[in-house]
Parts: sequence; C-alpha cells; structure tokens
Amino acid sequence: MRSRKPYGSATNVAKILTQRAYWDGEHVLRSRLKAAPQFVDTIELEAELRGHSGCVNCLQWSDNGHILATASDDFHVMLWDPFRHKQLHDLMTPHEGNIFSVKFLPKRSSSLIVTGAGDCKTFVFDINRQNDQPIRDCSCHAQRVKRLATSPRNVHVYWSAAEDGLVLQHDLRQPHNCSGQEANVLIDLRNYACGMAELKCIAINPQRPEQLAIGANDIYARLYDRRMISLMKVNQAMDNANNARSDMTDNIPKDGCVKYFCPGHLGSKYQTGNHLSELQQYKAVTYLAFSPDGTELLANVGSDQIYLYDINRPREPLLLELPKMSSAADGSPNGSDCGEGKFPTEKTKHKFPPDVEQLKKEGNASLEKNLFLQAINKYTQAIQRVNGKDCAILYLNRATALMKRNWYSDVYAAVRDCHTALQLDPHYVKAHFRLARALLKLEHTKEAQLCLDELVRRFPSYAKNPGVLKLDKDIGLELDKQRHRLACSRQDSATELIKDKEKYWRKTSMDYEHRYIGHCNTKTDIKEANYFGDSNFIVAGSDDGNFFIWERHSGIIRSIYSADELIVNCVQPHPYICMLATSGIDHEVRLWSPQPTPEKRLERRLDSVDTIVSENQSHMQLDPFEPIAPDQAICRAS
Repeated sequence: MRSRKPYGSATNVAKILTQRAYWDGEHVLRSRLKAAPQFVDTIELEAELRGHSGCVNCLQWSDNGHILATASDDFHVMLWDPFRHKQLHDLMTPHEGNIFSVKFLPKRSSSLIVTGAGDCKTFVFDINRQNDQPIRDCSCHAQRVKRLATSPRNVHVYWSAAEDGLVLQHDLRQPHNCSGQEANVLIDLRNYACGMAELKCIAINPQRPEQLAIGANDIYARLYDRRMISLMKVNQAMDNANNARSDMTDNIPKDGCVKYFCPGHLGSKYQTGNHLSELQQYKAVTYLAFSPDGTELLANVGSDQIYLYDINRPREPLLLELPKMSSAADGSPNGSDCGEGKFPTEKTKHKFPPDVEQLKKEGNASLEKNLFLQAINKYTQAIQRVNGKDCAILYLNRATALMKRNWYSDVYAAVRDCHTALQLDPHYVKAHFRLARALLKLEHTKEAQLCLDELVRRFPSYAKNPGVLKLDKDIGLELDKQRHRLACSRQDSATELIKDKEKYWRKTSMDYEHRYIGHCNTKTDIKEANYFGDSNFIVAGSDDGNFFIWERHSGIIRSIYSADELIVNCVQPHPYICMLATSGIDHEVRLWSPQPTPEKRLERRLDSVDTIVSENQSHMQLDPFEPIAPDQAICRAS
C-alpha cells in the first residue's frame, strides 16, 4: 500500500518547497528579530505624539499594529498612525471621568473601540460612523471602571473590571439596558473577600480564552476558568454582597475553577487565622499580562515588585524543606578547615570554568563593597553559565547578598536560594545556617528554630559553634516577642469578612517563578508591566519617570530610559516590530524604536542604574504603609 503524499500531487523537491507554508517559521523569526539584543540596545526616542490635554492613562495597538489608540483624562480617545506620527482621529467621548482603559474589538478592521472610565461607564464606538456617538453604553458598575479585556477568539464579547468588585461580561450580540435584570456578572469578588474588594486589572489568555485573570486591592492574582462560571444578574450580585448568610447563591465552584498566585512569603499558607500584616494590606495588583504563548502570567504588584508566574507548572511556596541525608553523613562535619565560629563551603570543591570563576570573583568583590545589585547580577550570570549545576556556593553567595540588601521580597528570594544550594549539596552546613537566619529575618521563627535544630542534629560538632549559639538565642528572643504580641493583639474585624472559600483559595496559592526589581510602583494603581519581543524581555514604567527593560530569564536590568517628567504608567510594545509606546503624567505619548545612530550617544538611556534602582527601592520602603493613590491625583493637581 502506497503512503499518502503530504503535499498533494507534488512529486519533486521544487514543487514541495513551493507548496510548503512558511508562515509559522516567518512568524517565529519576526518575533525574535523584533526584540533581538542588537535592536533592544539601540532603542531611543523616535517621536512624541501631541494632542491630549491631560494625563494619558492607557494605550492600545490595533491587531495589525497600524493604529495606536490613546485615551486620557481629557475624555478624548485619539487614533494615531505610528509610522507617520500623524493623528488619524480625535474622538470626544461622553465620559465624565478619567478614561482608564481603551480596547479595540479584535478582527473588526480596528473600527470598534471600547472605553472604560472613572464615571463607572463603558462605551462602544464605531469610528467608521459619521458621528462619534456610542453604539452601546453600560452603566451597570457602581464604581470606577479600571480595565477592559478582549479576546482575539471572541470578537463579540468584552469584559470590564471595576472598583465595585465586579467583572461584567458584555456581549454585543445581545441588547442591553442596564436594568439589573440581565445576567452579565461573571465575578463578584465581594462574595469572597470583603465589602471593600476593588478590582484593578483584568486579562484574557490569548491562547486559552477560557482563562481570565484579575488583580485587586490585595496581593493575589486570581485565575478563573470561565467555562465553569454561570453569569449572575447585577441585582442578584448586589443582594449576595449585602447578605452574610452562607447559603447565598454562589456561581464559582470551589475546586478547579480558580487558582491563586502570590509571592510565597506574602501568601496565606503560612499565615494564622484571617490576620494580614500591615504590609500586605497596602499592596495591590495594578496590572496583569499573559505571555504570548499563554503559559505565564505577569503581575505588577503595587508597593512591591513585578512577579512572573508559571500557570501550567506552578511552583509551591517554600519556607522549610530540608533534603534528606544518608545516615552515614549525619553528624559528620563537611570540611576539615572548619574552626570554631566558621562554617565550611561545599562538601566538594568544584572547579568552575575561567569565565564563571571570574564572575564569582567579581561578585565577591562587589559584595565586600556593599554593591549588592552588582554582586547579585554577577552571581546570577555565573549560575546561568553553569546551568545551575554544581554551584551551591554561587546560590549561597547570592543569598547572602540578597539578605544584606533586604529590599522587598529579597529575604524570601534568599530562602529559595538556600534551598537550591542544599538540593545541590545536602552536606552544606553553611546553607543550613543561612537558611535558619533568613527564616528568622522573614519572621517565620518556628521554621527558623526547626531548621537550626536540624542543623545541630545532623552536624553535632557545631552545637557549640558561636554562630549557632547566637542564632539560637536570637530565635528564642523573637519567639518570646511573638508570644507577647499574640497575647496583646486583637484580630482585625475587617478580615473576618473573608469567606471560607476565599481562605481555602488563598492557602492554596502558588509561588512566583521570576521577579523583576528596580522600578517604583506606589503613586498610581494603573502601572503596567508587559512582555516585549519574543518574551525575552519584560518592560514596565516607574514613579521616577523612567521605563525599565529586564532580561526575562535572569531578571537583570537591560536598560533604563527617561520617558516622562513625573511618572510612566503605560509601556505597550508593538505587536510585530521593535517599537514601544509609553505614557504617563505628561500629556504626550512617546514612541521608541532602534535608531541608526551608533556614533551618537543614546540621549534618553540612563547609565546610573545602581543609583536609580537604589533610590526607587528606598522610596518604596520609606513609607510602605501609604496606600496606593486611587487615581492620579498628582496629575489633576498639576
């Protein structure tokens, strides 16, 4: 029996090649080229788009990348040709509040535009019509609409997230009159968190549109499966929110429908009761973005860092999980050079390649000079060179630098590095000790005591080590303080409103895969973070008027650019070429692209990375309990 020919009637190589589809290969090549390092490293300001008379709060590219939509506090939506730097259309909307979100309805020739604003309304416009009156309006939300979402696979539907705690689903194929009787409520967060739940952002997975993610005025990124949720009426949702009974109508199943993601040190898995620390209460997820392939979720957390979550292979939060050791190894010191008060390095001294050894040496030198950012970057680069194998000392050195730097989430990152070092070398006494010290610094005192006790059990010769004795004393003092605080404290009544389902979901929250540090996100609650290029880079704005580009896998800052006089909120990469659009408090929208001027210094690219990053992180830690501004008050004041 003859085998089937995959190319129809073609019988020779020439015909096969002419009939072969090259789109996939071309698409991959273009994706890689649009953010190739040689292009990213020559990005510079290309043009400024002028026309708005207020802060520009949102940007959106059309599907084909030919049009850029911008929306502002001036209630205008403007459409631009990004290649000719020309305004194509100026749409004066009926909004009476700052426009916070603008979206193109996909595959509609970029003619349908949706807006959401501080007046609690959403409008749909057809810019091909003679007048600029909306073809659909909705005022079902009771608080400000912060973000809209669309799906490339559903051209008739869009979603809105607002500070009333509701996610509404809008279907353009169905009539709408805002009577409260239409079943258009997908999620009512007030049913689970508390009456003060406010939604800040929303995103749809481009590859799996059934997955919808939302961020609110807390530390969690929530991922829902829409197929398992039945729509409710607005009036029904309002009744449920005002009803404390446990038998109220609930449209979200407990198992399988929702997943929670949260930095491991902030999550509820290790919290007692409903109590949240003051630090947690003042954080919010200001933006969410799925990776182009739909496997990751990027979260910009206000008053904290940017976190990347692997949604298909999520990581469990980790505080204390010591590797098992053989009985022969237990109790034996691992190193003959360990005197009183000293700890060994590794069980086996590994010889690194010259380039890795040089990076380690440079990292050690930076650490001694308290140049922690440089030290961490050097250790990270060294780890990447050896692919994470046989390099326990590199992870432990990086953990040391992280603990000394002590920015938000640094100590927890050090805990994770200590665990990695112990997985690579279970006999690494110093890694046991540093893990116990990091857990104490993280205020997980019981885990710190367990870790130190296990160190002494495994390596009895260190029971009288001065460092061990001092750490044991420090842990005892902290345990006494915690008992005193527990006896005197009263549980916050507001947190008692958290429902049982919400407690369960929070306790099952998953940890981040990567994090990105350097920007400052405290002054506004609309600050974005996005993937750039072939997902090799992460971009985000900052309160210092700059935008940042990070290497996605290492978290190292690639470059920083000055883009606004005050604050950069929006950084939106072009869908097909190496171009970025940014906006913020300034009234201008700025376009960035590689510029063919190698002999000329890049004027907007900043060199003082260490200083900028240190100032941003210091600013976040000066007053960590100041709430994120509900809107851009600084813009209105100016």
